[in-house]
Amino acid sequence: MDLLHALSSNLLSPAVLFFALGLLAALLKTDLKFPESLYASLTIYLLVAIGFKGGVAINEAGIGKVWLPALAAMTLGALIPLWTYPLLRFGGKFTPVDAAAIAAHYGSVSAVTFIAATNYLKAVNQPYESYATAFLAVMESPAILVGVVLGKLATSQSGPPDRAALKAALHEAIFGRSIFLLVGALVVGALCGKPGMDKVESFFVTPFQGVLALFLLEMGLVAGRRLDDLRKVGPFLLGFGVVMPLLHGALGVYLGRCAGLELGGATLLGVLAASASYIAAPAAIRMSLPEANPTYYLTASLAITFPFNITLGIPVYFALARWLYS
Repeated sequence: MDLLHALSSNLLSPAVLFFALGLLAALLKTDLKFPESLYASLTIYLLVAIGFKGGVAINEAGIGKVWLPALAAMTLGALIPLWTYPLLRFGGKFTPVDAAAIAAHYGSVSAVTFIAATNYLKAVNQPYESYATAFLAVMESPAILVGVVLGKLATSQSGPPDRAALKAALHEAIFGRSIFLLVGALVVGALCGKPGMDKVESFFVTPFQGVLALFLLEMGLVAGRRLDDLRKVGPFLLGFGVVMPLLHGALGVYLGRCAGLELGGATLLGVLAASASYIAAPAAIRMSLPEANPTYYLTASLAITFPFNITLGIPVYFALARWLYS
């Protein structure tokens, strides 16, 4: 009954309902469309806001509390592509480069899924570590790097993979727009602390939920337009996009407890482990593994895993955490 109540609360939240509205608009083929500049602006706002707030929280908590769970998050992000790659390669029969591209997306993380999870925890009055944004920042790059290296190694005909290509992948993974903004804002927040937050709170805190609603409306439109691609990805990837998040979410919750996080913090680490990137990873993969098929990795992350997580997954990971901590 607790899980059913949690699912109901999540499905009726403004963020999820706006996502559903965008999905409906796409299915009905309305002419609703966001300007590219507006989408980019909303993305920049969300990344800077969550990074800054996370940095302020790190400043208040101290690095001593953050380093161990952050290390666990980084390690998990790097390891997920290593076991998802052979599953996709040999179980799903994907080409080496497509398997590596999908694996990179599932090791990387979704900032919006993370935000939806924090909103959910607030709605159910479950406290969590405010510095959890640090986990989001450190999990993004390692998975992209591992996925690109796997793809280059698999497609290299002779000798080591091209050094220039790996250098480009390293640069994109570390200095890509989303990662740069997230980590940069995190550092700014850590340096400013609470006095800095007091000066910008009216901009980064008060309008945040409204901006998120608009962003999820756009995400619903994008996901709805990709629903036709579900026929192309096949049943294996459909199952992969639901089952792997559940397994990774459970593993993330367990590691969170081992790293000393509270129930809410472990839930957020589980959500991050279960999520799949659709902002940073596609940009890096498009540059470093251009031969990878975008239909596979974009449809899996955006049209399968993202809707599953923000509607059903988050309450499930919270229920897993409650069971583990009981």
